[in-house]
Amino acid sequence: MTPERSAPVVPTATYRLQLQPEFPFAAAAEAVPYLASLGVSHLHLSPVLEAVPGSPHGYDVVDPARVRAELGGEEGLRALAHTAREHGLGLVLDIVPNHMAMAPRHNRALWEVLREGPASPYARWFDIDWEAQDGKVLLPVLGRPVGKETGALKVDGDVLRYHDHAFPLREGTAGLPLPELLQAQWYRLAWWRLARTELNYRRFFSISELIGVRVEDPEVFAATHAKVLQLLREGVVDGLRIDHPDGLADPDAYLARLHEAAGGRWTVVEKILSDGEHLPPSWPVAGTTGYDALRHVDGLFTDPAGAEELLALYRRCAAPQTDRGGDWAATVRRAAYKVITHELAAETERLTRVAGRVCATAPDPALHDRAPWALRTALRELLVRLEVYRPYASTDAAAVLTREAADRARLAFAVPEEGEAVDVVRDLLLGRAGGDDAVELRTRFAQAASALRAKSVEDTAYYRYVPLLSANEVGGDPGRPAVSPEDFHAYCARVQRDWPVGGTVVSTHDTKRSADVRAALAVLTECPERWAALLQEVARGEEDVPDGQLAWAAWQTVFGLGPAGPGRVREALLKHVREAGLHTSWTEQEPPYEEAVARFVDEGPCGAPGERVAALRGALEPHIRANVLGTALVHLTMPGVPDLYQGTEAEYRALVDPDNRRPVRFPPADPGDKGAVTAAALRLRARRPEVFGVRATYAPLTAEGPAADHCAAFARSGEVVTAVTRLSLRLEQAGGWRDTRLPLPPGRWADTLTPGREFEGHARAAELFETLPVALLERMPDRPGR
Repeated sequence: MTPERSAPVVPTATYRLQLQPEFPFAAAAEAVPYLASLGVSHLHLSPVLEAVPGSPHGYDVVDPARVRAELGGEEGLRALAHTAREHGLGLVLDIVPNHMAMAPRHNRALWEVLREGPASPYARWFDIDWEAQDGKVLLPVLGRPVGKETGALKVDGDVLRYHDHAFPLREGTAGLPLPELLQAQWYRLAWWRLARTELNYRRFFSISELIGVRVEDPEVFAATHAKVLQLLREGVVDGLRIDHPDGLADPDAYLARLHEAAGGRWTVVEKILSDGEHLPPSWPVAGTTGYDALRHVDGLFTDPAGAEELLALYRRCAAPQTDRGGDWAATVRRAAYKVITHELAAETERLTRVAGRVCATAPDPALHDRAPWALRTALRELLVRLEVYRPYASTDAAAVLTREAADRARLAFAVPEEGEAVDVVRDLLLGRAGGDDAVELRTRFAQAASALRAKSVEDTAYYRYVPLLSANEVGGDPGRPAVSPEDFHAYCARVQRDWPVGGTVVSTHDTKRSADVRAALAVLTECPERWAALLQEVARGEEDVPDGQLAWAAWQTVFGLGPAGPGRVREALLKHVREAGLHTSWTEQEPPYEEAVARFVDEGPCGAPGERVAALRGALEPHIRANVLGTALVHLTMPGVPDLYQGTEAEYRALVDPDNRRPVRFPPADPGDKGAVTAAALRLRARRPEVFGVRATYAPLTAEGPAADHCAAFARSGEVVTAVTRLSLRLEQAGGWRDTRLPLPPGRWADTLTPGREFEGHARAAELFETLPVALLERMPDRPGR
């Protein structure tokens, strides 16, 4: 038997595998030899704990004490770890502390709570407001109001059944008549539409099927993390990815407790940083999962002037209303109002009740006489004006809940004295009142803020404001899609200084479009006039266009994706229009509109006119290739630990989930240039980890000459140089590289992508990029005698 080899304590690169019943631990083990040869140090596994049967993702955990049987159970996980060790690889686990599945039939802890009520020893596990709904848990599972569904409710022993749902009966109630039986339970079965306003448990965003977990309770933390901590302790697992810490009551305290319990293992957090926001410096983690890196890498290959031209063309052609897709900030604000008054109405009501209690019982009479409607309005106006996901206990809340935001929030009140409710609420949120209710108000405000930001930006505004789809990505800023080389270098220098082994990503299981699709779309910022001409051409004869914004997004989708079956495009665009919520939605579907969308996709972008889009893509292929390779190489050599999503070592074109969770082949059928660049960079990282790690350095390199702006380059620890071509179409239009040169650090440099080539001193860009639009150089040993 091959002896096991230790994986690095800190990964040099991770590879994300989406485990599911169709791709269990055994299938992952078969891919290990190939993945080890690729040059990664760790396999990054999607959630492995027991989940709802058939779950394609595993984020709907039902039992945190067991490894998922459908994947092969704990035995299968340990076998995978053993195989990985034999090839020098470790494992990183994605864990879900914020929520579990609201699936009583499979979630035994929840089953006991519904059977025994607040007296259950598991009641402390779940974030339930027992003061609401007359002390019953609202379960919004009925297809119609309860009076119309009684015929579908069946008593089976001590179980109440509704289609494929099952609920426990409170002891001694099984023989009661149905109306009395329903009334006697610790839960209330209700029409699904009541979730919007009546729900009394915290959930994941607005997903009622996922119930919040109170990991702030030490006993709950211990119970829900015991298996993961055991796997860490026994060396089965080496590191952790923490899903959605912003949903927790106190992320600071949770991460501190986890850090201590896990023995300081390498941990990254799925924290979305808004533009200019920094990760709380007190968090004992390696860094984020890397969406902030994604935005900076994408922005580097986006032409700012062309993006502005595209925006103007979009406004003229699609004619969106200002706050329904025409202006980014206005679109976000309107989306936030919609989400907070609809999907998050129940959360807002709970906040209002807590604020009312604080004001009514405060010793300071200045807090008294605050009407619920005024408190509700103040909370709503402050929430929609947050420009980050949430405040934290370890950071200055006043920097998030700014005085300027409060001034604007007061404008929602016609009577100035009533507008004082804004200052009252802001003071409470800044901690200027004590007591349990005040703490609860601050906690729940922060949790509601993160849900609101995610739903209004990622799940609504990104689907309404669509001038450049490549900018509409998690952690992105569609209002400012381009990033200058100077800003990119400043970001990298800060990461190397503060979070040198945090994660970096360009494609994930959550990205709306894979990096290669976005790389193609970014080329449109270099030729907006050609894109506009093409749209005018394909628009001739279009008689059944559902709406201008959808058409604009659809044409970009097929350009970015390239050749694909119409089914994939239809599915993605149907999700697009439902998320946008302008003409149809998930809960208020409009079949005639959705049918018109499907016809348009089939007859337009996926029909004969789509061939013209394909022709343009073909003409721009060299520039798409430059972006694809540039994105890949920058990602793999910039500061941080790169995480490769499954299949992305070769060209990988995918749309939003579930399209991006399709099974992939190991190894890829045709890795191409991207595969060669990826493997070379990963193997270099594995061979020389000190060049990229904690004590590494990052230094921008500035090209000289007429096309200097088209070369982005940097050196790592004086030993490796990355150089990429940016805005290659603009470069071609300007006459090419001409006499542009890149001053290299001292020494002789070998081209790792094209062996046999060497450079020294001022490398001519035309020669550096002669074979590929990117270059990865490694410093050669000094000659004897030098």
